[in-house]
Amino acid sequence: MFRRKLKKYIGISLFCIVFLFIIIATCDRWIVWQAENRTYDSITDIPYHRTALVLGTAQYLKSGYENPYFKFRMDATAELFHAKKISYIVVSGDNSHRRYNEPEDMRQALIQRGIPKQRIYLDYAGFRTLDSVYRMRAIFQQTSFIIISQEFHNQRALYIADYLGIDAIAYNAKDVGTFYGIKTLLREKLARVKVITDRILKVEPKFLGETIKIKDPKHKKARLL
Repeated sequence: MFRRKLKKYIGISLFCIVFLFIIIATCDRWIVWQAENRTYDSITDIPYHRTALVLGTAQYLKSGYENPYFKFRMDATAELFHAKKISYIVVSGDNSHRRYNEPEDMRQALIQRGIPKQRIYLDYAGFRTLDSVYRMRAIFQQTSFIIISQEFHNQRALYIADYLGIDAIAYNAKDVGTFYGIKTLLREKLARVKVITDRILKVEPKFLGETIKIKDPKHKKARLL
């Protein structure tokens, strides 16, 4: 009796694991396919767009060292700007409390790389990738732009742009080593399942706000409602 129950339990557990693996793999491949031929590694090949969206991340790790994901995204953004592939930049990230301000950290890093501060616009409510992409259209009124992040992140952002009706391409910042970034890549697999679930459930950002015109010096911060 005990053995039968054990076998049944093991069988159900294995079925659930296999089913979950299939869902994760299917969502992963779908997003990769959606982004095919729309992410660029070459500064020469990527076409000009007026604006770029830089997806946020923490500047420093818990250890106190600079986050390489942050550094490489800032380097890629500066590379695009100085190559005259973009004219304006929206840095979008988390500013959920006073001591944590991804957009401001990104702006300072870009200024240090020679980008004029009047070319940089801050989105303080980019709590998730969905929020950042959605708010580019809803708040900054941009329907065609370049997304800047690592390739795996860009692929998911392009999937979001597609179902929001946004014409976007992406520039791939340098990635970190496989060993260093293994946790991030594992989280990304689950994030791809969630983004497809969000689409099905028609999830929208928690905060919107007043529209902001790019190149308007009077408004630099997206006020929240």
